[in-house]
Amino acid sequence: MKHQLQLIHEVALPSTPASISDVESLIDVACAELALSEDAYGNILIAVTEAVNNAIIHGNNLDASLSVHVGVHNNTEWVCFTVTDQGKGFNPETIPDPTAPENLLKENGRGIFLMKNLADEVTFECNGTVVNVCFRR
Repeated sequence: MKHQLQLIHEVALPSTPASISDVESLIDVACAELALSEDAYGNILIAVTEAVNNAIIHGNNLDASLSVHVGVHNNTEWVCFTVTDQGKGFNPETIPDPTAPENLLKENGRGIFLMKNLADEVTFECNGTVVNVCFRR
C-alpha cells in the first residue's frame, strides 16, 4: 500500500460464509469510529464484503482451516481495508469483463468490478492474495 497509514483494527476469520457477518460488524465499528458518511459506509460495506467473499470462496476455497485477515488502516486522507487470504493467488488482469455481452447473464464474476467502481483505489499484492480497498475520506 502506498499511503502512509496506521492500522486501527485487525481480525482473522475462518474461511466460512458466516464470517461475512463478522466483517460487517468490523465495518460498522470502523465507519462509526471514523465518522464516515452514509454514502461512504454503503460503498465500503459492499466493496469490502465482496473482497472478503472472494478471499473465502476463491482464495481459500471455503476451507475453514484457512484464515482471511482483514485490516483497517487510516490516515487523514484515506481509509483502507486490506484483505489477505492463504490461497495460491491469481492474476487480476485475467478476470473477464463482466460488462462484456458474453458475460452479462453470468451469475458471478462481478466482485472485482464492484470493488473498483465503489472504491477510490483497489490494488492487488502478493500474486493476488492481498487486496487493498481504499476510500478517500
